[in-house]
Amino acid sequence: MSVLVMKFGGTSVANIDRIRRAAKRVGLEVAKGHDVIVIVSAMAGKTNELVGWVNEISPLHDAREYDAVVSSGENVTAGLMALVLQEMEIPARSWQGWQVPLLTNSAHSAARIEEIPTDNITAKFAEGMRVAVVAGFQGLSPEGRITTLGRGGSDTTAVAFAAAFDAVRCDIYTDVDGVYTTDPRIASRARKLDRIAFEEMLELASLGAKVLQTRSVELAMRYNVRLRVLSSFEEPSDEAGTLVCAEEDIMESNVVSGIAYSRDEAKMTLVSVADRPGIAAAIFGPLAEAGVNVDMIIQNIAEEGRTDMTFSCPTDQVKRAEKALSDARAAGAINYHDLIADTDVAKVSAVGIGMRSQSGVAAKMFKTLSDEGINIKVIATSEIKISVLIDRKYMELAVQALHDAFGLDKAA
Repeated sequence: MSVLVMKFGGTSVANIDRIRRAAKRVGLEVAKGHDVIVIVSAMAGKTNELVGWVNEISPLHDAREYDAVVSSGENVTAGLMALVLQEMEIPARSWQGWQVPLLTNSAHSAARIEEIPTDNITAKFAEGMRVAVVAGFQGLSPEGRITTLGRGGSDTTAVAFAAAFDAVRCDIYTDVDGVYTTDPRIASRARKLDRIAFEEMLELASLGAKVLQTRSVELAMRYNVRLRVLSSFEEPSDEAGTLVCAEEDIMESNVVSGIAYSRDEAKMTLVSVADRPGIAAAIFGPLAEAGVNVDMIIQNIAEEGRTDMTFSCPTDQVKRAEKALSDARAAGAINYHDLIADTDVAKVSAVGIGMRSQSGVAAKMFKTLSDEGINIKVIATSEIKISVLIDRKYMELAVQALHDAFGLDKAA
């Protein structure tokens, strides 16, 4: 039998009624002849509650015990989903990460998947089980401890299972009905995309779109897993949602496919850094060791042996960045006059595979922002992306203006 992977997020399994609704969707796929692997998240709000309890007891907690606690939410959902399916007379069994086993490294709370042996679940399918309900977000370390994959890790679990079992597709059920050209709450004319390329989805996910976890898209692209994002609250349909697929599976697309944004950005500038070979490594090495996620980087032209270095990072990592750079300065590794942090900025990005073959996208983006009186602080580009840092107060205006400028309300 063909295997289909179905993942249900927290809002889709928030209570017993929603679990029953999700189970009915699973039943429809079983009726079509699929063996189904269901990946479930914890009920909406439960993981936050569990994390809160851990932090209340011990702000500097043991990461191994953190994983033991926060992984329990998915175990509850998996058991309840299996029970509902059994009541529907569908042979189902719940599986925790260690029972599969989903094997990871030892990086507790941010583990990476290393292997998913298929023997145990495949054997149960052969014995007549039709649905394996797997607790998402969790795995097993080489030391035999429970690990978790980081927030949003159930998406990654689902894609990894789809790759391991050579599934026909991986359906991600959530509270939105697909991937949009931008956030519909900001641009009322945002349009749902029927299809989007892996590379575009990866950029959108990394730039602030919260539909899919970035690591799940990376995995899907690496193993060519066809992903479908759809709502668990709409009527089932073969045409529902957005298919995330290879670029060659898309006949035609707009030059720009989507506008992404991130509110929680900070711009940090090292003023008057000694300009010498290796200075960039001396700056960004300590930041990496401190776990600071640096994005956009600009170095000004050097004058009299000094230069300014600007970079962006998430606002919640500013203090960490300041300490890392201060420590490096005290150790004599770098020399600068001042460190200025601007935490009142936002990042807005235009993404599209069409940028590879069509010029003028940057010019149109910059002119659109200029016409709206929006000043650009930092620019970063890649083959299919242009990102700018702007004052946060202009973020929504920028998103709306760029969405209109690139005609994203109209299909290609």
